[in-house]
Amino acid sequence: MAKAAVKEATFLWQGTNREGSRVKGQMQSFNDALVKVQLRKQGINPISVRKKSELFGKRKKKIESADIAIFSRQMATMMQAGVPLVQALDIVGKGHENPSMGGMISEIRTEIEGGSTFAEALSKQPKHFDDLFVNLVDAGERSGALEALLDKIATYKEKTEAIKKKVKKALTYPAAVVVVAFIVTGILLYFVVPQFEELFVGFGADLPAFTKLIIKLSQFVQTKWWLVLGVIIAAGIAHAQCHRRFRGYRRMQDRILLRLPVVGDILNKSAVARFARTLSTMFAAGVPLVDALDSVSRAAGNIVYEEAVQQMKDQVATGQQLQVSMAQVGVFPSMAVQMVAIGEESGALDSMCAKVADFYEDEVDNLVDNLSSLLEPLIMAVLGVLVGGLVVAMYLPIFKLGSVV
Repeated sequence: MAKAAVKEATFLWQGTNREGSRVKGQMQSFNDALVKVQLRKQGINPISVRKKSELFGKRKKKIESADIAIFSRQMATMMQAGVPLVQALDIVGKGHENPSMGGMISEIRTEIEGGSTFAEALSKQPKHFDDLFVNLVDAGERSGALEALLDKIATYKEKTEAIKKKVKKALTYPAAVVVVAFIVTGILLYFVVPQFEELFVGFGADLPAFTKLIIKLSQFVQTKWWLVLGVIIAAGIAHAQCHRRFRGYRRMQDRILLRLPVVGDILNKSAVARFARTLSTMFAAGVPLVDALDSVSRAAGNIVYEEAVQQMKDQVATGQQLQVSMAQVGVFPSMAVQMVAIGEESGALDSMCAKVADFYEDEVDNLVDNLSSLLEPLIMAVLGVLVGGLVVAMYLPIFKLGSVV
């Protein structure tokens, strides 16, 4: 009967080095005895070794996609340096700052020591290693060029992470404008306008329509603030649930986002860059075009482009050229289609797709920088209009009274 796998834990240690200086640190291992052995190998005389308290161990950091990108680059570097796979995993796992990531790498290493291939071990962590990653590793193991494929995977992950950060940055600015405007307006309506309302009661004169509107809005916020907050929270929860459960809702949302000015341009170009980068990586690894397109569609990150690539895959499977199917789906810019056509004709599809990816990644970078420089004054303008509008509404009765006098 197979024994349950013993999981590694984090141990805190203290000791003295060869110079007699006191040193301390932490290490991933199965028990304290193994920690002491490792320390002695490093020339450290262990004084105390204890398991890290569960109170802190429970709050593990999530494994982010950036962690996977770093793992890919570390493994590629290790393998290219001639370090054996299991030893490379051991070094990377024990040196990782994220305990969750270190634990997962340890599980992968245990699977390989048990007879699994690297691709099989990765496939047992589907939450962090998608089909694209696993298929590329599998292709590298079969062809005997794992280190070269790991380098391509690392480059791919780094590029996709970089473009993902740029897109997030582009979407964060408009969201920040809306949130700041909402907070400032709420504070003014709840705290400032009521002070003016008390002042206007003593005037006994008819107030301007704009002032009346602002006062009524202020009264609604004061009495029904819980309703406003509840509607916002309910809308957020409903959006999250619909996005998670309904593909049609996600399709509609992606289509709307792609048609937005400036932001839509960034999302379109980032999707084209991701398509080209993924296809280049898969094709360079020797993956057949139809299989590559299947993986590319799942890595699209946008339902509109995912469905377009799936449609392209079906057309290519019947013998149609990739450039023709790209033109027919109608979501790819003409320059990308033309460069893919040149790549197909010259037999250098992978390098041409890489050039397409480089071009559109630069385009996204420039667009995000332009958006950032435009939104800084836009935030000031929006806040100025909101605050200025409320100030004008509050001072109109005073100006009116002054003109009468």
